[in-house]
Amino acid sequence: MPGPPAAVAAARLAVRRWLEDTGPAPDSLVLVACSGGADSLALAAATGFVAPRAGLRAGAIVVDHGLQDGSAAVAARAAEQCRELLPTGSPVEVQRVHVPAGPAGPEGQARAERYAVLVDAAQRLGASAVLTGHTRDDQAEQVLLGLARGSGARALAGMPASRSFGGTRILLGRPFLGGRRSRRAGPDGGITREHTERVCAELGLDPWSDPHNEVDDYARVRARRALQLLEDELGPGLATNLARSADLLRDDADALDAAAQEAYRSLGAPPWPVAGLAALEPAVRTRLYRRCAREAGSSGTDLTSEHLLAVDALVTDWHGQGPLHLPGGVRAGRGEDGVWLRGRT
Repeated sequence: MPGPPAAVAAARLAVRRWLEDTGPAPDSLVLVACSGGADSLALAAATGFVAPRAGLRAGAIVVDHGLQDGSAAVAARAAEQCRELLPTGSPVEVQRVHVPAGPAGPEGQARAERYAVLVDAAQRLGASAVLTGHTRDDQAEQVLLGLARGSGARALAGMPASRSFGGTRILLGRPFLGGRRSRRAGPDGGITREHTERVCAELGLDPWSDPHNEVDDYARVRARRALQLLEDELGPGLATNLARSADLLRDDADALDAAAQEAYRSLGAPPWPVAGLAALEPAVRTRLYRRCAREAGSSGTDLTSEHLLAVDALVTDWHGQGPLHLPGGVRAGRGEDGVWLRGRT
């Protein structure tokens, strides 16, 4: 008996490897965050096949951001397809959110609202993980944006295949990113956007094409086009190599973040004594600033290395400058007690 088409088999393998690497408890619930696009529909199809065979339950949450006319119909169609792809009786919900104007811009605000809904749904349903359909192409675009913004190693490390979600024990998983640590051995280049489109075609699914993917106002759209231009000029394989570079940088970033965490435990919350900061390695200091700036309200995507180096100059080259204004209304300065960072009051 012939097996599934190659694209379908590879998507299922990616989900199975992620489940094997993270080891959710038997009979736990794994939710798919589905937009109705090709990436998340392919993920729902793969999860619906793999999860029950791994002794797990599957479900889906469709988030309707209400940003376009007809978004409710798109969400309803996505939910309908998820019910067809997942085992009978699997929980499938549509959640409508309001995306307010804010300092993070429409992309950042929509992401924040979406993740808040996903965390709430996962906690309410007792899920152990929420899976998203981010692909290798999304990873490459994320790295390219980090390079364009002059960000440090953490931003260039891209998105991890799994992390704690919203400060809970729930995992946020991105099975299609692949990674170097698969228990099956050998590098895993991940699943591409073209690959997920083939999955949908093979399974007869009807993916939604987000019109925002053609709007140049969004940084991710410009990054996608720039990446295609670079591949045309430099040759194929650029996206794969950017994603691989992210994997390699993540190990370095993890080690430095651990050192910054130890420094935070030692120094405590700001203000920090200048002598204590000066004794740290520069790479550890900047991570300390980044952590506290984000806790105070700065967006990680808007906080650049230039911002962090300006804060570090309060330690290494202070001549009375400040306070500094960081993204999200966060300020940094130096006073009698040392260097401080604080958000809006």
